[in-house]
Amino acid sequence: MLPLKHLLPVTLIAMTSAAPVVAQDMQFELINTSGYTLMEFYASPSDVGSWEADILGANVLPSGSSGVVTIADGQTQCAYDIRMVFDDGSDLTDAVNICDLGSYTIQ
Repeated sequence: MLPLKHLLPVTLIAMTSAAPVVAQDMQFELINTSGYTLMEFYASPSDVGSWEADILGANVLPSGSSGVVTIADGQTQCAYDIRMVFDDGSDLTDAVNICDLGSYTIQ
């Protein structure tokens, strides 16, 4: 079990131009204040009918901890669904705009 490293959230700056949209990696800080250990974390584009792989892999995110999530799936959209699975077997889903997301707190 390796803890996630705490890093400062990345500030994203949007620029308007006539250039085509280019896929880029998105990062946000994931903060767990739920009282439970986060065992699995999934993020998939909202228009995809299935979940991508568990982002945490072999890691977990204990309550009171935080880590940086990187979405590097080559997508150009901002609307994502996220799913979190906790050590008590419960799960939580949400819809987020990862382009505007500097941090996400699980409560």
